[in-house]
Amino acid sequence: MLISTRGRYALRVMLDLADNRSDGYIAMKKVAERQGLSLKYIERIMPVLSKNNYVEGVHGKGGGYRLSKEPKEYRVGDILRLAEGDLAPVTCLQCNAEKCDRADKCPTLPMWTEFYNMVNNYFDGITLADLMK
Repeated sequence: MLISTRGRYALRVMLDLADNRSDGYIAMKKVAERQGLSLKYIERIMPVLSKNNYVEGVHGKGGGYRLSKEPKEYRVGDILRLAEGDLAPVTCLQCNAEKCDRADKCPTLPMWTEFYNMVNNYFDGITLADLMK
């Protein structure tokens, strides 16, 4: 399993907004500079975060984004799943995947299922507030 640039950047942007939340709405240009990230890439991630109420955005002068909730209310797993789509290690475990014809006799499925559960439980046990410490 590999967490893509999109997932890692989403997490870094959310952490930057959390670390600087006392500044109010923050321009993504500032986040990009602080994090050493491509502004164009960040601009492709922000609509997903905004649409799902992870951040609030304001356009125009003095605009930018801020967290919609407190850092302790954001689980890393939720952010990664939102950015990545799924954390499944194999296609048969992905959300909305068709049932595999071999599932009943697949000797590796229990292993993949346990790994999938471990990954989700691990990331769901970490909040933005935990990463800020």
